[in-house]
Amino acid sequence: MTFGEQNTETEGHMQLDYALEQGVNFVDTAEMYSVPASAETQGETERIIGTWLTKTGNRNKIVLASKISGPSRGFTHIREQLDYSKASLEDALHKSLKRLQTDYLDLYQLHWPERNVNVFGVRDYPYNSSEQWQDNFAEVLERLEEFVKEGKVRAIGLSNETPYGLMRYLEEHRKGAMKMITLQNAYNLLNRRDEIAITEILQRENIGYLPYSPLAFGVLSGKYLEDKKPENSRVTLFPSYSRYSSEQSLYATKKYNEIARKHNISLTQMSLAFVNQQPFVTSNIIGATTMKQLSENINSINITLSEEILSEINEVHAQIPNPAP
Repeated sequence: MTFGEQNTETEGHMQLDYALEQGVNFVDTAEMYSVPASAETQGETERIIGTWLTKTGNRNKIVLASKISGPSRGFTHIREQLDYSKASLEDALHKSLKRLQTDYLDLYQLHWPERNVNVFGVRDYPYNSSEQWQDNFAEVLERLEEFVKEGKVRAIGLSNETPYGLMRYLEEHRKGAMKMITLQNAYNLLNRRDEIAITEILQRENIGYLPYSPLAFGVLSGKYLEDKKPENSRVTLFPSYSRYSSEQSLYATKKYNEIARKHNISLTQMSLAFVNQQPFVTSNIIGATTMKQLSENINSINITLSEEILSEINEVHAQIPNPAP
């Protein structure tokens, strides 16, 4: 999602080349990227991935995923009507396929619910008695299944979804509708709230889990500790990205950094290895702006955290649970 904003097309292609060489085969994007979202860069990440696919001929070597934007995020530069209606889904998918220069997506995801939910830094469910949304889970699944029948999409999934939404889609699947097979939510040492209810659903219903922000906007690299503001880093460039920068989050990060230093590993690799080792994780969605970061992130797959380290991590978690929901 940094391609087209923090990363140039050339840099994006270099990252994709290197990742593929190291065994990475899952590439996730969205119609709203680059981030932060703007009319000027909307769709740029998909476009850069698309030129790479055409240049290299690597389409059959990767699992390619993208997402359609939902409502309530102020992104009317994407579409005037931001919803999961048939017209919006048709518009979003076909534009994504065109930018990605491919005939199909391996996975197509709903970026966030149409309903009023507590995501993106909101801890508690914000009840709204005037909400206009009406249950349309069956209709959305029917529209998505049409794409699968047409060969434009191979599988469907969710992002930024809650236990209620995930179970409602599974309820429709039990009635004969197509199954949502993946869930992509934020998950990291500062935000483990999906362990409260979501992870049981994942395991009992065989849903793939695709955690994003495993480094919490880079906060879990430790580079923002001691009030540092590294040049060209995301939170420095875009201060509104403060979800993981609260006083509690930075204190928890400091405690996690002490654990990493004690065991002679980097905080970055400890944070990523923690996510990698969770039994409910299917694929850890890493992101990087530099080749050095990308290399360190990918190499985290070779690290296994000991029971001692995991125990120390859980001690901090018990003291400061989910400071950045």
